[in-house]
Parts: sequence; C-alpha cells; structure tokens
Amino acid sequence: MQDKNMEFMQIAMKYLPEAKQQLDQSGIELSMDMIQPFMNMFTQVMNEAYELGRKDALEENK
Repeated sequence: MQDKNMEFMQIAMKYLPEAKQQLDQSGIELSMDMIQPFMNMFTQVMNEAYELGRKDALEENK
C-alpha cells in the first residue's frame, strides 16, 4: 500500500500549483505546514476509492 500512497501523493503534487493559484486568488495563503493535514486526508480518500474500485473489479471477474 506504501507504493499506492506514493502514487497518490504524486497525483496531488501534480495539481498543487493549480490549487495554490486558486487559493491565492481567494486570498488564502497556503504553506506546506497548512497542507499536510489535507494531504493525509487526500491519501485516505484515494486509498478508499482504490479499494472500492479493486473490489468492484474482483466482483466483475467472478
């Protein structure tokens, strides 16, 4: 699962500049300290979504 977490983090980092730009335009300052709890939540969401998709794929292959 550690490999999946790294992949999820790479996806998040890909979109981070766009998210930062949106937040800056809204007047919300973003720092790495502030983003850490959200990155943890993102990883949990992605793990759950991955497991759901995996479960669906396994059921289709029965």
